[in-house]
Amino acid sequence: MQRLPGIGPKSAQRLALHLLKRPDAEVEALAKALLEAKQQVGTCQVCFHLSAEPVCEICRNPNRDRLTICVVADSRDVIALEKTREYRGRYHVLGGTISPMDGIGPDMLTVQPLIQRVQREGTREVILAIGPSVEGETTALYLSQLLKPFTRVTRIAFGLPVGGDLEYADEVTLARALEGRREMA
Repeated sequence: MQRLPGIGPKSAQRLALHLLKRPDAEVEALAKALLEAKQQVGTCQVCFHLSAEPVCEICRNPNRDRLTICVVADSRDVIALEKTREYRGRYHVLGGTISPMDGIGPDMLTVQPLIQRVQREGTREVILAIGPSVEGETTALYLSQLLKPFTRVTRIAFGLPVGGDLEYADEVTLARALEGRREMA
């Protein structure tokens, strides 16, 4: 369990000891639920957010603004932004950020499907909601250059710590960051 994000040695030990005290049926039910989730959850064919269906709930929702796409690094960022209840458009999950040091190039992300989607759907605005790390900035600049010929490209306002992840920001900070987004230079 210590290999899970956010679980250190002490937390892992507490969880393991707790599970050892639980009845076998409870532990088996937990293990079964984890296996089922792993087998049933994939990615949305449209936006690449986690989904148990071919097209996720957000993409299927007719009340969402279909002309605005918020681009994020991963599904945790979608969940964080949805908690603000401020954003009414749709999403596109890249599956990470460009990181040459880690061997991650644009071809390993969902960049091409994003460009095709923007062209196909006549997207009015793409909001880049990628964390302000070096990798996030690199990814945002790269996407901005690719997307500008097709649509308006904005970046969420800062207020998030450099090197921080969207999932750890509170709802108010994220809401203000969305409200204060700016055009990419």
